[in-house]
Amino acid sequence: MTDDAPELRASDADRERVAEVLRDALAEGRLDMTEFEERLDATYQARTYGELAPITRDLPVAYGTGPAVPMTKDPSTAGSWAGRIVGGEGSSARAVAVMSGFQRRGRWTVPRRFDCFAFWGGGEVDLREADFVAGEVRINCVAIMGGVNVVVPPGVEVVVRGIGVMGGFDQREEGVPGEPGAPRVIVSGFAFWGGVGVERKPTRAERRRLKGERRQGKPERNPHGHELHWRDPHGRKD
Repeated sequence: MTDDAPELRASDADRERVAEVLRDALAEGRLDMTEFEERLDATYQARTYGELAPITRDLPVAYGTGPAVPMTKDPSTAGSWAGRIVGGEGSSARAVAVMSGFQRRGRWTVPRRFDCFAFWGGGEVDLREADFVAGEVRINCVAIMGGVNVVVPPGVEVVVRGIGVMGGFDQREEGVPGEPGAPRVIVSGFAFWGGVGVERKPTRAERRRLKGERRQGKPERNPHGHELHWRDPHGRKD
């Protein structure tokens, strides 16, 4: 998001980024519930960057929306892991759901550590379209009578180190070797009467491409040129 082009149309990801800023500010005591609800309503009604910018302008810099994600990438790095490990700062560092929900997905930059908390609520951290600050990132999840779902793309190595008490962490995606240059995602945290799920899904663009190749009788390959032999073991649809 940028003040340089206030007339540009905002995306769902832009609105969700601002909503996360507001949830963080509520959890920190920077906003009361009435002001939070008013600003959240304004966020989801906003249509342009210019309408979104004032909503968080009086919050500390640490709670800003972070550097804008470029709308296009260098064609020489598009589709490669090297082009997705970008350094710098993450788009946001945390997400909170208290008797509500959060969703972090689309184009965003994952920091070295992303913290999320769900109490009587749920959230989703989707890394399929994301860039990464470093080659190893940590998604730290605390789920109290709630749940968090972490979605990773094929090729990413997943390590699960969470602790569950009358709850649990999904470890089915552990042990799958990562592709050369792909990031390593560590899922950690604590679940009490709740759960943290981890699932591996291709992006929508990749699914469309693979579907087209199947129709043409071509071998299925991921964006990095490796032939695919896996299938979703859970039978879930995106």
